[in-house]
Amino acid sequence: MRIGLVGTGTMGTPIGGCLIRAGHSLTVYDLCPEAPAALCAQGARRAESAFATARDSEVVFTSLPGPAEYEAAMLQPETGILAGLQSGAVHVDLTTNAPPTIARVGEACRSRGVELIDAPVSGRPPAMTVMVGASDAAFAKYRHLFDAVAVNVFHVGPSGAGATAKLVTQYLGYTNFIASIEGMLIAAKAGIDLEILARIVPVSAGQSRTFDNIVRGVFPGSFAAGGTLDIVAKDIALACQLARDVGAPAALGALASDIYQRAQAQGWGQEGFPVVARVLEAMAGTELRAATNVPGTNEGGEQ
Repeated sequence: MRIGLVGTGTMGTPIGGCLIRAGHSLTVYDLCPEAPAALCAQGARRAESAFATARDSEVVFTSLPGPAEYEAAMLQPETGILAGLQSGAVHVDLTTNAPPTIARVGEACRSRGVELIDAPVSGRPPAMTVMVGASDAAFAKYRHLFDAVAVNVFHVGPSGAGATAKLVTQYLGYTNFIASIEGMLIAAKAGIDLEILARIVPVSAGQSRTFDNIVRGVFPGSFAAGGTLDIVAKDIALACQLARDVGAPAALGALASDIYQRAQAQGWGQEGFPVVARVLEAMAGTELRAATNVPGTNEGGEQ
């Protein structure tokens, strides 16, 4: 299948690699001229624009930072993806996106005979999870593409449902991360050995996948993770907006969002998201530093 991919960053590049290895012909484009180099080395063809990527493809994937970048890439009148797509083509958006943006772009796609599938992802390919919003027919027809990049593939509902599900998972994970930091700070101030507590948490009521980032990123003071602070802060803000749109409570998310934004205000946006711990450490007057050789923590970071 002739596939286009716009956005060859942290997620787009390994996803594109999976599609190449599955036997598909891949055309790629990124605003950063150097970004597609790794995929081109694997056999992808570099296009000169998003429009050209879409013009030559049956299916076009996007993997972009957020709703604003996505909508611009799709709807620019002369150079955008939608302008290049032929009637009958399919567009798959992997971005962690806002449901209203998916609805607007979806309507524009339908007016040109293009089907939009929203399919945000979590984890890292090929062992990641994909949450698909699509018609039953489109999901069945293009399921093989998702199987090529993920081990967990869920058809959540119609277009827009995938974006909603992803924001809910982000809300759960990264609100929990703030609570985990606060809990560890309580322990530190109370004199508990942090390394011992970090071994207790994964086998008790406090366990979560995001907690592992405390051991990997906060304890050594590197704050490294698979996602940046800017990306996580964006996702939490989108999740809180979704809650307002549907009339659901999001009190804890609002508090967590404020803390992530305080960390951004310090200029830490491009660091790993665990750097948010520094805001809470300053409030507590202590740091969470300990040995990192704690068994049972996962490799890599969440997205």
